[in-house]
Parts: sequence; C-alpha cells; structure tokens
Amino acid sequence: MLKNRLDLEKKMKKFRNLLILSLTIAGFLLAGTAAKADTFLTLSAPYQMGPGGVFTFDATVTNTDLTNIVYLNGDSLTGAGLLLLDDSPFLSNWPLSLDPLHSYTGELFTVTAPAWGPGSNFYTGAFILQGGASGGAQDTLATAVFDVQVTPEPSSFLLLGTGVLTFGLLTGRKFLV
Repeated sequence: MLKNRLDLEKKMKKFRNLLILSLTIAGFLLAGTAAKADTFLTLSAPYQMGPGGVFTFDATVTNTDLTNIVYLNGDSLTGAGLLLLDDSPFLSNWPLSLDPLHSYTGELFTVTAPAWGPGSNFYTGAFILQGGASGGAQDTLATAVFDVQVTPEPSSFLLLGTGVLTFGLLTGRKFLV
C-alpha cells in the first residue's frame, strides 16, 4: 500500500513538472515575435496557509531595455481546480509603465484555496503580464507559472479520524446485533 502511494506521488510530481514545463513553453510560443523579450517577471514563494487560506504572490518586474519604456497594460491569470484568483492588487497598485532599466516589486495577485474539495491539494496556474511599447499594446511581456500546495491542518485530520471511527463503531454494532 505504501509502495503504491509512493509510486503515485512520484507520478504526480512528474506530471506536475511536465505541466509546468508545457505551460512555460506555451507561454514563450504564444509570445510570438512581437512580444518584448526583455521584460522579466519573477514570482516570490507565497506564504503557505491551510484550506480556505489566501496565498499572496509578490513579484518583481524588470525592464531590461536600455532605451525604451515598457507599458504594463494588463494581465491574464489562469488557475486549475477550485482556486479563486484575484488580480486586483496588480490592477490597483502597479505602475502603468517602467522606465528603461527600472524594476518594480509588489503584491501581484492572490489565490484563495478551497476550504474543502475533492481530489488533489496541489494546484498550478499562470500569470501573464501584457503590454508593450505603447499604452494600448497587449503583447505578452512575461509569463510566470505558480503552484499552490494546500496542507490540511492537524485538527482537520483529527476531525476526519473521529468521524471515521464513529461511523465504524456505529456500523459495527449493527452487524453484531
């Protein structure tokens, strides 16, 4: 049983890594030749919380162009599973443009994990920064893939165990009578 679980975990890890690689490659391919290739987006690791918690992702965006201003005109935020995604920190707080060789660091978006849900507690998504050399450009400037690992709290395990034990005792008594 333990061996099967370890094999499943290894397969899920391989699948997750393949998914991250695929999303990264897709981001580069979708960027095309019109995208500005010298804008970098780096996500920080979020503060991890339990089920129903809010994960906050901070990021640093750098315009490495020596002469041109880059405009940050929008974003696209996608996530898998039951995640609630909120990009209002980017829309409300980030500058509209970055001067050459300048960076900005701040809260980029938040992810609210499901309080309880079926399936995996591991979720993957992508943040795509859009903009370009003009105020109306919607080129893909940068893409960052993110992961959210929801770890159940020990009290959740205790509650679940108590429920299973109670159910087992009640079911067992029916068979004994």
